[in-house]
Amino acid sequence: MTTTTTRTLAVPGAVLTYDVHEPDAPADHPPLFVFGSPMGASGFAQLVPHLDDRIVITYDPRVTERSRLEEGGEVSFEAHADDVHRVAEATGLGPVDVFASSGGAVAALAWVVAHPDEVGTVVAHEPPLSTLLEDASVLERVNKDIVDTYQRSGQGPAMAKFIQLVMHEGVLTEDFLDQPAPPPEQFGFSSEDDGRRDDPLLAHNMTMAPYHPDGEALRASGVRIVPAVGATSGAAVPRRGGEALAALLGVEAVEFPGDHGGFVANEWSPANDPAAFAARLKDVLAG
Repeated sequence: MTTTTTRTLAVPGAVLTYDVHEPDAPADHPPLFVFGSPMGASGFAQLVPHLDDRIVITYDPRVTERSRLEEGGEVSFEAHADDVHRVAEATGLGPVDVFASSGGAVAALAWVVAHPDEVGTVVAHEPPLSTLLEDASVLERVNKDIVDTYQRSGQGPAMAKFIQLVMHEGVLTEDFLDQPAPPPEQFGFSSEDDGRRDDPLLAHNMTMAPYHPDGEALRASGVRIVPAVGATSGAAVPRRGGEALAALLGVEAVEFPGDHGGFVANEWSPANDPAAFAARLKDVLAG
């Protein structure tokens, strides 16, 4: 049996909600902090039950689900990094291991540089490190186009372009933006604009300044950093980010089952296996 305790924490510019999942008889493992960005704790609901041999911390980033951004609150990778630092500190559990996915993996790198004593091992799963990629300048323009589309036309048209981006295999060429915009209905979205402009991904994460990882600082931190990629992620941008981090650190990327969201099975990725993903994560954390 696992007992879950939910708490809130006021931090500069936001109020965060986090959970501590504590099994009745945890094994001798460090606590594990699991997070993404902008994905909230609910995105890991299929993974956490398979990690019931240790204490697991989850949380909602400042723009997501139960957490809230206060007026004037900053949204950046550094702000997210400070948030996870403060959550880990508030639990009083001491140094933690980390599994961080997507934008959360980038925030984890910034956390490691700022507070290396708080972290043992970080598994950085497919971080969107566009600045390390050869097509960084094209990606910057594509991201801006998606954000501009959201502000102009709403979620559906913008998400269709985002999915077109993350499904693209290989390096983006200069003519990527010349192709026709995909219809939102192709991906289950509506063309109608509901007028909202508060989407965590489109209004916040994609407007953040790209993160420039400091390879020397990361290597000097003493933290074991494991770049991770999805076995079925192909040559799309998410996997390329994980491979680029591995190259920066001079290590090999570790392959995990499934795609970018390999820890959750849904209508988009029914073949993903959260139990197999958790088993792989336990092996990697064990070293």
